[in-house]
Amino acid sequence: MNGRMIDVAIIGGGLAGGLIALALLRQRPELRLALIESGERLGGDHRWSWFAGDLSEEGDALLDSFRQSTWDSGYDVRFPQYQRTLATGYRSLSSADFAVGLTRLLPPEAIRLKCCASVLDAEGVTLASGERIPARAVIDCRAFEPSPHLTGGWQVFMGRHVQLDQPHGIERPVIMDASVDQLAPSGDNGAYRFVYVLPLGAHDVFVEDTYYADSPLIDRSALSSRLDAYCRRYGWEHGRIVGNEAGVLPVIDGGNFRAYRDSHRIAGVALAGARGGFTHPLTSYTLPIAVDNALAIAREVDLTGAQLAAFSEARARQHWNRTRFYRRLARMLFGAAEPARRRDIFENFYKLPEALIERFYAARSTPLDRMRIMLGKPPVPIGRAIGALASRGRALSQDAPA
Repeated sequence: MNGRMIDVAIIGGGLAGGLIALALLRQRPELRLALIESGERLGGDHRWSWFAGDLSEEGDALLDSFRQSTWDSGYDVRFPQYQRTLATGYRSLSSADFAVGLTRLLPPEAIRLKCCASVLDAEGVTLASGERIPARAVIDCRAFEPSPHLTGGWQVFMGRHVQLDQPHGIERPVIMDASVDQLAPSGDNGAYRFVYVLPLGAHDVFVEDTYYADSPLIDRSALSSRLDAYCRRYGWEHGRIVGNEAGVLPVIDGGNFRAYRDSHRIAGVALAGARGGFTHPLTSYTLPIAVDNALAIAREVDLTGAQLAAFSEARARQHWNRTRFYRRLARMLFGAAEPARRRDIFENFYKLPEALIERFYAARSTPLDRMRIMLGKPPVPIGRAIGALASRGRALSQDAPA
């Protein structure tokens, strides 16, 4: 491909980059693309989930290209004094199935694995090998990088896929089992913790331990032990572990978004994905946002590289402004709420109307939704809430793992 002009070069073969590549080709099958990924496979090692009503008809059509796990009987949430089954269908996509789908749907010459991009500019990409890929437009979809310009904390998780000899009997996903103890791995009672359970088949279950914390460090030994304990609780301790994942996602409660974008801006290069700021600030759910962004970019496929960069910039600013409520809520929950009360706050949230909860996860809360969330007894003491909102927040450390 050295020296041959292509239409669009996409740097980063994760969720955002892969969906953009697929949406572009569905819009214009004749396009010449390069999807450049530094890893050994597309999609990394992750699982993305969403609610059945999160996507438009066009978004559902884009995701139909991939093998998914689907549950139409709703999902459960569990707290020490409260349990609820919500009727909304739930969907999940593994990175392995995402990679298989992209490999099948994209032209073989478009996928470039184990290729590290060393220089991006408005006219193309130079790989670490020295190869130059000229392109009419370049889209940077590389992973999120911690930045002193953003404030907040981290969502730390470790999951495992377990195969059992006997049926597990779980009918629906448990997207939040907060009946577990709230101690962080360090023993500090300062994080909100829950377990996430997906019945992937009659004998297959995915179990993930998740907690919110100030530090992005993963204590893999402690998390593995906690997963062991949870599996013992349900008689799954003798199952075969056939897959693992672990990671850290940003929980953004504020910052200077303009300065953040400026620190990552490359003239004439569009910035998308989590690095571009296209995430849910509080829940870290990204799939509905990534789908919407991919479809929006595909509709503007004929823009020049500089025009596409400006288009993406405008969408990022709109998204930042539209999600201000979630950042403020994150600041109050984790900067003002007493640690022992955080679980109670989430429990009260899940007593609200089901449609409100769906819109919350999709970052589409209405003004009335926001009022309902904040009505009644304040989730945190008023004085502490004001103090948290007025504070500068904790910078998302540069020392965080990639």
